[in-house]
Amino acid sequence: EMSEMSEKSKQNVAHGLAWSYYVGYLKIVLPRVKKSMEKFSRANPNVLACRETWKLHILVPLSCDICDDLEKADSNIQYLTDLTEITLTRAGTKKRVYKHSLYAIRDEDNKLWHCAVEYATPLQSLYAMSQDECAAFSREDRLEQAKLFYRTLEEILKGSKECAGTYRLIVYEESGEAETHFLSREILWHLRQQHHEYTVYEGNHPHAPSTTLNSTELNLQISKSDLPQPLRSGCF
Repeated sequence: EMSEMSEKSKQNVAHGLAWSYYVGYLKIVLPRVKKSMEKFSRANPNVLACRETWKLHILVPLSCDICDDLEKADSNIQYLTDLTEITLTRAGTKKRVYKHSLYAIRDEDNKLWHCAVEYATPLQSLYAMSQDECAAFSREDRLEQAKLFYRTLEEILKGSKECAGTYRLIVYEESGEAETHFLSREILWHLRQQHHEYTVYEGNHPHAPSTTLNSTELNLQISKSDLPQPLRSGCF
């Protein structure tokens, strides 16, 4: 009876997506990320100079609008190569392959910064639900659930000993204006922050993008309750 009520009211969407993403993917791949990057760095010592960026950088756009090709999303983002594949037998699939792509991010001075980066794929489900009439999932619902997804995922990862120091969540809200290099600037700010935390940076500190959000700001934007919130039906 409780399960039926929850299903009808469409509760726990973001909460369930965050846990599924962690248990079914991040918990598997994140503990192996640094080993893959270390192997790559031994063969290419000048590419990944800063060990503190040896993490999987996970993009969390609150719009849930995900571009499958990062190079098309921003011309300052260039695909470099794939890291060593992780092959595991999972849920009946023999030799299931997990892999991450390494990118070069070009800054305003034409300097290249390198990192492994990808979108949080469950956001595609939230976006698809807001486009499907059967889901009765409005744009307002999508934004609310995207924020809850981020908060839930952040809390899960903070409590995970296996994943400590292996990831960087990049949550952002795009401005209404079209900006050619918006995404690369978001990623660069986080890469620079990681450099600053452990090295001496010559010159001025870069300004944080106005769209970059942290968990404190998100706490002010969504319900104070830690419980998943019921969704509202609305126009698309």
